[in-house]
Amino acid sequence: MKSRAKRLTIPLAGVLMATGWIGATAADAATPNDVISKSATATAQEATEFWTPDKVQAASYAGGDLGVATKIKKVGKPSPAGPPGSVPPIGQEGGKAGKSRNVNLPNTVGRVFFTLPGANPYDSRSWKFCSGTSIQSKYRNLVATSAHCVYDTKDNTFYDNWVFIPSYWDGNGPLDGKAPYGIYAAKTFNAHDDFVVKEDFDYDYAFVNVYSGVKITWEKALLGWKPTVKKVGRLGDNVGGQGFTWNRSTQANVFSFGYPAGAHPDGDKPYTGRTMKWCYGKTAPMPAAAKYNLQEHIGIKCAFTAGASGGPFLYNYKSSTRTGYLMGVNSVAWDTDGNDRYDHISSPYFNTDTYKVYKAAANKWTS
Repeated sequence: MKSRAKRLTIPLAGVLMATGWIGATAADAATPNDVISKSATATAQEATEFWTPDKVQAASYAGGDLGVATKIKKVGKPSPAGPPGSVPPIGQEGGKAGKSRNVNLPNTVGRVFFTLPGANPYDSRSWKFCSGTSIQSKYRNLVATSAHCVYDTKDNTFYDNWVFIPSYWDGNGPLDGKAPYGIYAAKTFNAHDDFVVKEDFDYDYAFVNVYSGVKITWEKALLGWKPTVKKVGRLGDNVGGQGFTWNRSTQANVFSFGYPAGAHPDGDKPYTGRTMKWCYGKTAPMPAAAKYNLQEHIGIKCAFTAGASGGPFLYNYKSSTRTGYLMGVNSVAWDTDGNDRYDHISSPYFNTDTYKVYKAAANKWTS
C-alpha cells in the first residue's frame, strides 16, 4: 500500500461485511479530510439545457491519451486495507438476485457529458464525454465514474455543464430517444485528494451527486433549439443502482461496460461511442506505470478505447436484474504486446480509501 502522509485539503458474491445503511452515522456528516467535495458551477437547468442535440452529437471522447504500452512482466501489488465489505444494489437490500444466462445491458450505465473549464463552451472542441453508472446511495442520486471524467488536471479544476444520461442509445431519433430515462445534472463532485492534488491514478475514481432528472423534447427554432421539459424524478428510482464492494481479491470475474469511441494506437477506430459495449474477464494486478503514478491497478483483457473511461467493473453481475457490485471503473487502456492495439483495460483497486469517498458521497442529499 502507498504511505498516507498527512496533507492540507484543497478548499474547494454477497454481503461480506454488515455495513448497516452505507455505514451512515451522525459522525459521518463531516466530509473526511482526504475527500474533496466541490459543488458544480452550472445549475441543473443550465447544464441540462446546454446539451442540445447538435452538441451531444458532436461531443468527442475524453482521455484520448490515457494509454500505456508495456509488456506485463512485473506487476503491482494492490492489497486490502481492511476487511472486505459490500453495499447491495438498489432493490436487493434484503434479497438475492436471480440467475440468467444472457448478458442484458445494465440500465444504470450511460454517457457522461461535460465541457472543458476555461474554454469557450460554445466551441465544439470543449464538448467531451465519458461513461458512468448509477450506484446505490441513501438518496438514490449517485453516479460513479473516473476522476479524470470530472476533474481537469491541466487547469486544476472540475469540469462544467456535467450531465449523466443513463442507457444512452444513439439511434436516428430525437434526443429524448437517446435519453430514455432522462438527463441528470451534477450538483456535487466527490473525489480523493490524491488524484486532485497529486494526479495519482491509483485514485482515479469519483462519485457525483446528481439532481433529479428531466426529459427534454427539442424542437428546432429560428434561433436554435426550443426545449420542452418534463421532470422525471430521482436517478435510482428510474434505473436502479449498482452495489458497491471494496477490499476484494485482486482476482475476480467482472463485466466492464462503457461507450468506447477513440482510436487504437495504430489509428483504427472500431467503436463509435453511440452504443454501449461490454467486456468480460478475470481481473489481475497490472504493472506500475510512472506516467500516471500508478502502482495499484487491476485489469482485464479488453480492447476498449477512449470514451469507455468511467464505465464500471461489475462483480457478480446478474443479467436477470441487470445489477452487480461496482469494484472498479475504466481508467487506463493498455497495449501489452506491442502491436499498437489496446488489449487490457484497468481500474484503480477499490480499497478502504475508495469506500471513504463513496460513503461521503452516498449520504449527500440533492433536490
